[in-house]
Amino acid sequence: MIVEGSDLWACAQIVEKGDPERFRAAMASAVEARARLFPLYAFNVEVARAPWVTVEPMIAEMRLQWWRDALEEIGAGGEVRRHEVVTPLAGVLDAEGVRLLDALIEARRADIEKAPFEDADALWVYLEATGGGLMQVAARVLGDADGRRARALGTAYGLASYLLAVPDLVARGKLPLPDGRPRAVEALARRGLDLLDQARGYPKAPKAAVLPGALALLVLRRAVQDPERVADGALMPSEAMLRFARLKAAVFG
Repeated sequence: MIVEGSDLWACAQIVEKGDPERFRAAMASAVEARARLFPLYAFNVEVARAPWVTVEPMIAEMRLQWWRDALEEIGAGGEVRRHEVVTPLAGVLDAEGVRLLDALIEARRADIEKAPFEDADALWVYLEATGGGLMQVAARVLGDADGRRARALGTAYGLASYLLAVPDLVARGKLPLPDGRPRAVEALARRGLDLLDQARGYPKAPKAAVLPGALALLVLRRAVQDPERVADGALMPSEAMLRFARLKAAVFG
């Protein structure tokens, strides 16, 4: 049970507001899984928005560095700063989890820059470190020490989320895609679907960790069918389609 007013409660509130899809997935899982996932997802929300809460690149860098310093304390195994997210996060991460999340923070530095990624490969490196790394750690804290399929699924989910965010990123002055032409967008989405295929038949997957990936298949298929939906902000499936996809993933994996 997550007690109101506790650190875990605060983490859950952060995730509910900042990452509704992962919040739904966590709430559909056992209480023990929520206690491990909410600090991780709250960390991700805070890191993901750090580059966007200020127009000053130096301040954004300082915010990201604060989280890197917190991870370093966790990895050292000694005293960790008192913080509603850092404190419970320290109780679920091992050394490999710290390493993966540090790489996630490093990748988020790209969000500070307005320039687009140099090419598609650079975008994929970013997606693998952010979406892929996060889902790999989520699976890890629930017992999957391998995590390769979770990383593939998380990377595909990261792409789907990124494509959904393109109109907002453009409105913020960011050039999000190295090539925004329909054929290039379709190629990205097809590669994302290939990653989903790699994640199929995942017998050891902790469902609570990979349930957010249910969104990816629908979004990427829509991007392949009509890549112009990305720029138009019309990529999100209907709520009925999403409910069915979540239910199917919860039942069958």
